[in-house]
Order: sequence, then C-alpha cells, then structure tokens
Amino acid sequence: MGDDKFRIEFDEKAIDAIFANVDQGHGAGCAAGIAIGGTPVYRKGFGLANMELPIVLSPATRMSIGSITKHFTCLAFMLLVEEGRASLDDMAGKHLPDLHPLTHRVTMLQLMGHLGGLRDAYDIISLFSGVGNQVTAAETLSIYRDIDDVNADPGTSFSYNNGAYVILAAIIEKVSGQDFRDVLRQRIFEPVGLHDTLLRSFELEFLVGAATLHAMGPNGVFQKGHRFLEGGGQGGIYSTVDDMLRWLRHMDAPTVGSPETWRLMTTPMTLSNGTSTGYGMGLIASDYRGVGTIHHSGGVVGGNAQMTKVPGAGLDIVVMVNRDDVIAPRLVHQIMDACLPGLDARRAVASGAIRQGVFRSNRSGRVAELFERGGEQIVAVDGIDMIYAAADETHLYPAAVGVPDRQSIVLIGDGKTPSALKLNEFGRSDLLEKVQPATASDPQEIAGRYRCEKTGADVFLSSNAEMWSEGRFGTAHYKLAPIAENIWRGRLEGTTPVDAILAFADGSKTLEFSGGGMRPMTFQRV
Repeated sequence: MGDDKFRIEFDEKAIDAIFANVDQGHGAGCAAGIAIGGTPVYRKGFGLANMELPIVLSPATRMSIGSITKHFTCLAFMLLVEEGRASLDDMAGKHLPDLHPLTHRVTMLQLMGHLGGLRDAYDIISLFSGVGNQVTAAETLSIYRDIDDVNADPGTSFSYNNGAYVILAAIIEKVSGQDFRDVLRQRIFEPVGLHDTLLRSFELEFLVGAATLHAMGPNGVFQKGHRFLEGGGQGGIYSTVDDMLRWLRHMDAPTVGSPETWRLMTTPMTLSNGTSTGYGMGLIASDYRGVGTIHHSGGVVGGNAQMTKVPGAGLDIVVMVNRDDVIAPRLVHQIMDACLPGLDARRAVASGAIRQGVFRSNRSGRVAELFERGGEQIVAVDGIDMIYAAADETHLYPAAVGVPDRQSIVLIGDGKTPSALKLNEFGRSDLLEKVQPATASDPQEIAGRYRCEKTGADVFLSSNAEMWSEGRFGTAHYKLAPIAENIWRGRLEGTTPVDAILAFADGSKTLEFSGGGMRPMTFQRV
C-alpha cells in the first residue's frame, strides 16, 4: 500500500456538491463534518431540523447516532474491566442470574461482538408486537428471562443483535451501581468534553436543540419518526457533528480507556471456525478501496448516521441524517472518494441478467428471494432486502456500503436461472434449493391461528391474505402475498418497513416464521 493512498485533497466545493440534493429549505436533511489530523476543516448543515419550523440543521444540532452508541457502551463496560470489577470472560448470567439459563453460557465478549447466538429481542418485539408502542429496556430484558430458543451456539455465528446490548447496559448498571445514562455522562462524555451528547430514552421526551426524525410514510409523505424501543446501550445516544469530531480526535490518543482497551475494541473478533467477523467491540474494521477504516453506522426510524476514521490518512468523517431516504454511509464513501485520490479502483461489477427465484434451505429453513427492483439485483434473505452485485455469472456479493465483505452467494446450475444457491456467511455455507412458483395461493388454505410456545406469540392469518401477530407488548398487522409454493411474504404496515417470511409445511400445520434478521422460528397451528 503506497503513501499516495493516504494523500488528502480537500476541495470544499466538491464536498458541497455531494450534499446538493439535501441543500434546500423545505425538507429535512443532514449535517456533516470532516477533520484532517484532528482539526475540523468542514462543518455544515443542509436542510431543516424540523419540517414544521424554519430551523436549518447545523453541526451543533443534536441528532440520533443510532447504533454508533454501541462502542460507547462497550467502552463503559471496559472501564469496569480495567477496575477489576468485571471480566470479558464473565458469563452474562453471573451479573443477571434471573435471565434464562441459555444466556448464562454467553460471555461478555461474545455479547459485544454479536457472537452470543441469542435471539434478538428487538426482532421478536418488532415482528410480533409491532412498532407502535413504546417498549422499555426493562420490558425488553424480560424477553431474555423467558425465551428458551437461540439463533446459534455461542461463538459459531455472527448475528447482529440489538437485544444483546440491552443486556450489556443492564449489566453495566448492576456492576457500577449507577444508571447507565449517568455512567456515560460522568465517565465518558464529560471527561472528553462532549457536552451536547447524552442518552435519550424516547423521542417523545423534549430535548433542547434536537432535530426531528422524518420517516417516509406509506403514502409517500414524511411523518415524524420515533423509536419504539427505549434508547439504551443499543442505540440511544444523541450527539452533534461537532461533538463526534471531538470524539474521533480523542480516539487518536485516548484519555478515557487504556491502550489495551482500545486495541481490543478495534480488533475484529473471530468465530470458532477461524473466520474474522470484521467486528470488534461496537466498531467495524474494514478496508475501503485499499485503505483501512474504523467505522460504524446507526439507523433509526426516520434517520441514520455514519462515523468513519481513516487512521492512515488522519481523516475523520461524520454524517448525520434526519430523514430515512438519504443514506449516511453512502455520503461518507463519496466524501472519501473526493478526499483520497489514491484509492484503489472500484471492484468490477459483471453485467448480466437479473436473477430471480425463491430458494429455501432444508437444513435451516432460511429463505432467499432474488428479484429486480429499479434495475438492481435484490437478494432478500429472511425478509431483509439487500442490493447485490455480480462478480461473474455464478457469484453475487453485497453491494451495499458498510457491509463486511464476508458474505456471498454462489448460483448453482444455469447462472441465469439457477436451480439452487449456496449462501456463504462468515465461513459457513447453507444450500438453498429452488422452490416452485405458487400454483395455489388461496389464503383460505393457511387461514387460522398459529402459536409459538417459545415466545408466547400468536399469529392469526385471515382468508383475505392478512395477518395479525400478537406479542407481549402489542399487535402488528401485515399484508400477505405468495412468493413461492407454500411461502408467503408479509409487510408490516406503517412507516417502519419490516418484512416477515412465512413458510408452511405438513399441510399448513407448521409455520416457520422469520424476518428482520431472526432465523426461522416454529409455530404450530392451533
């Protein structure tokens, strides 16, 4: 890697052009900051902080940073480790013995690296209780007292888990004897001078100087966005561009956290099969066009954010967005493209036909749907849509920015009309065979009530292709559509796009329910 990769060319007008689409005075927008060698060289806001008031966003506007919160949570726990009050090898059950015994075999290190294999309470709540009701951290934690099912054995699989960070924050409170909010403020924010940064539980609380979240409604009109899950260790911090630039500068020579703590936080963890996940403790270490980066993104209903360091170049970038149709990670990558002329050429994308079809694994029950949208290849695994690109006629890989390049799809048979596919994730492979198109899609055949004893959730399917799920904290309403023989896809109504995959077997007596990252969960017809 030559030094030219780290040569910075900063052109303010070129950066301004990146934000041209949100540089307006009638809608929500974003705020951005760039620092070189720790010195801010670009601090601007574009668009409105609130579409109801003529207040323009600025680098001093408080905005949600979503899951960027996670590395602050990890640092808070590591400060307790430094004091000898906790250990990375502690099992979660040591500190929270009331949790289900399945959590007692998961270490704190695995919780922070998304390697615990636990079901994500966030998925269970959103899929079965909907996103209309506020759910507190304590209520979320109650899921882990009762559920006796997992996604995978600890250490064997990487599965992003917001609920694990709810557990982590509760353990920090238990060990420290303080409210998690106070731990962050007293031990991290104040010592570093992040005076506009704080933990915010819900958007319904008033917060001085905060931007409103704007979520696109089903009618194509923005609505006020808000989180349904209490903002805690998984994603509750609000900050400003100015504070986050100060924080990125602090990461160059930390005064909060020992050198060993920061080494561990930025070092990717490894699965039991020897595969690196690219994920450390709330931070991702990955390569972008030939340069190493430390970064994390954060998404909430109606906004998102991206924090990126390029250590070799001394380049720090922060982008915060208060609308859900503008993607902060893409903007950050455009900034890197403009500032680092020595980057490697982009990976070539093979041209070819869009692959289509529905595939299901007989082993795991996972479902992948390949289809076209806006001229792009979409692959939806367990109901999560992601743009993929073709490396050649038989290999596809995620094209979305910010995705660790450790996932791919190998098409089996005719590359244009494959008979099966191999889903490769972090050194593990799953064979998914093609499912025939739906020949009989009468919703009457699947209508009825289905129950999952593991979660206590019920789903009710009507004869007019609708579904109501009933969870611990509310209900959710879905519209259903068949995508293949015995497989239906449900779309949760509202501003939060959550899709569920329903695969039926045994004459519709058994339902495998997946979605939002949740691996298939078995429901029985009542």
